Amino acid sequence: VCVPKPPVFLPAEQRMVLVACGPYTTSDSIAYDPLADLVEVIARDRPDLCVLFGPFLDAKHEQVENCQLLGSFAEVFKLCLKTIIDGTRSAGSHLVFVPSLRDVHHDYVYPQPPFLYPELPKEDKPRVHFVPDPCTLDVD
Repeated sequence: VCVPKPPVFLPAEQRMVLVACGPYTTSDSIAYDPLADLVEVIARDRPDLCVLFGPFLDAKHEQVENCQLLGSFAEVFKLCLKTIIDGTRSAGSHLVFVPSLRDVHHDYVYPQPPFLYPELPKEDKPRVHFVPDPCTLDVD
């Protein structure tokens, strides 16, 4: 009895994808220590793609609710983005930022538009992507 061999499918090039969901602070501090840890992981592991869901500045954080921030909501958010983008530049990972309804600095209507970040350095534009919520991502 002759049994035909099944076809051999070569796997597509493998991609490492990291997915993380905010908030990126601890409940008692707005210092973004968990975010710093995440940036270290990205720099070390060098994933091809990082999908980062908000909230990046959580409307439900105690210091936000009590107006204990040292800057405006937009300023704190921009500092958060700068930390992520600058800290992952050497890894070359593509970053996808997805907003949350709990992002205090952003439109809290659904569907949500993507974040605006006109300060994004020119050299980072090919690897940093801002998408709406909901969205569909097509990787390769």
